[in-house]
Amino acid sequence: MKFLILNTDYPEFLRWLYAQHPGLEKQPYEEQMRVRVESLFGVADFYSSNLRKLGHEAWDIHANNEFMQKAWACEHGIRVEDQTPAEQRVRAFLFRARRIAARTSLRYLKPLFQPVLRSLDSHESWFYDVLAAQIKSYKPDILLNQAMDGISARFLREMKPYVGLLVGQIAAPLPEGENYSCYDLVISSLNSFVEHFQRQGIPGKLNRLGFEPKVLDALDKISDTDIAVSFIGGLSRAHEERIRLLEYLCQRYKIQVWGNGIESLPNSSPICCHYEGQAWGRSMYQVLRRSKITLNCHGRWAGPYANNCRLYEATGVGTLLITDWKVNLHELFEPGKEIVAYRTAEECAELIKYYLKHDEERKAIARAGQQRTLREHTYFQRIQELVEIVQKYL
Repeated sequence: MKFLILNTDYPEFLRWLYAQHPGLEKQPYEEQMRVRVESLFGVADFYSSNLRKLGHEAWDIHANNEFMQKAWACEHGIRVEDQTPAEQRVRAFLFRARRIAARTSLRYLKPLFQPVLRSLDSHESWFYDVLAAQIKSYKPDILLNQAMDGISARFLREMKPYVGLLVGQIAAPLPEGENYSCYDLVISSLNSFVEHFQRQGIPGKLNRLGFEPKVLDALDKISDTDIAVSFIGGLSRAHEERIRLLEYLCQRYKIQVWGNGIESLPNSSPICCHYEGQAWGRSMYQVLRRSKITLNCHGRWAGPYANNCRLYEATGVGTLLITDWKVNLHELFEPGKEIVAYRTAEECAELIKYYLKHDEERKAIARAGQQRTLREHTYFQRIQELVEIVQKYL
């Protein structure tokens, strides 16, 4: 089978990536793709590389990476117009607006965003012109859209004649007002999302996230864990519960915090004194590996379910994970033996205190967590499950 995997990247990550590699924007498409994959950000090539291991053809597209997409267009004889700097700023604002609208719980704000969100789908013709050309060129048996909040369902409906099976993947808040009936199947790592789409008459299946073992070979060797307690993740006001937890803990422990969105916090926030900057991809994994303990706090939108990537990234590199308790956590890891779970900020603080004083117990749980992840939660296993699912609908 032929898989084409669509995704989008955070604008902040893209700025960081190209700042780290001066001149990369002028390189051929394949070279830009190689650097993007080696960054290990997000799911990198974890889906496509494991699909190829299983004997399938698979390609990744990072739809909002303007440099990469325009390089592909140039190499395939497709003419696209360049944006002015002002247009680039508008586009970045529109993407931020879409994410804010999806996450806010204030109903009266969402209608204000609708004109902005509609303009996101019509603005910048190169975005959809290049994407349409790629879909028509690859003619995939399965088009897997991992950016349901960033690529218009209306556009994908127009692309269906060139696709065998249109599959969406989502585990984050969806913009309101979008019609997803064009999808033949939606997969999610959250049961609540699976049930939501099933209620809409769209087939939904559970397919969890995982860890890619080749990450371990890409990291620098360390002789000691020099970070006592770390947190890596979004810090915007969209993560209210997380902010409250971190502010409570930062007043009690030397917690080192990495993430994006710090500018949304007031200078008086205790987090600001513990902030270390941003950590993307390989840098994020390196921070996790250097940490005795790393913290996890799901967003409110995840509801009662354990779901996010940090569960597997932290355990995968062999770090003790202290995460918020969820009803299905025991299905993934054994609390107290493979990970540690808290229900309140006070309990989290006590667990940090205990495991910083009991090194051998901490190391034993971290080892057991890593063994569980490498045994049951790798992307190779997740992709095998994915292939079995899509074969039933193709």
